[in-house]
Amino acid sequence: MKKILFVLPLLALVLAVGCKKIDKLLTFYIEDSQNIRIASNFPLGTLVPLTPISVPTKSEERFSNEGTRADLVKNVSLNRLTLTITDPSSENFDFLRRIEIYISTDQNDQVLLASLAQVPAGQTSIELTPTNAVLDKYLKASSYTLTTKAEITRPISRDITVRSDSRFKVTADPL
Repeated sequence: MKKILFVLPLLALVLAVGCKKIDKLLTFYIEDSQNIRIASNFPLGTLVPLTPISVPTKSEERFSNEGTRADLVKNVSLNRLTLTITDPSSENFDFLRRIEIYISTDQNDQVLLASLAQVPAGQTSIELTPTNAVLDKYLKASSYTLTTKAEITRPISRDITVRSDSRFKVTADPL
């Protein structure tokens, strides 16, 4: 009886550690980059959407490269989203007060992907705070749409190009 009482907690611990290792083996990342253009005539002081960007996912190919399929993907979340000014190179984010980026597909409602409520001064690259949104259906779709809403604090003299680098964490069930 004492052996059973000792073995059961040990077995539970081994299974818990094993499941974490298996989840780690079945977790991979999908990275993507898109360019966002902020026009020089952008309105000041209100949160206004920019032109939406359609992003092809190539999900079947990406899942296949990781040894899985879309129907086995069980959890997708945004791991990181970084914005970097690429043009003009002398510009920084001082013109921007706050920013929100949403994700949607034709079949699914728009959800907040990441945001930054207070953009720090003097930065040419900023990291947005990801939401805890479950993004399985967006990355399994053939494409998704990114919509950016920005609040500008000062006039912009010329168009600004910002590169959006995102990293999605994907976990799949075993085959």
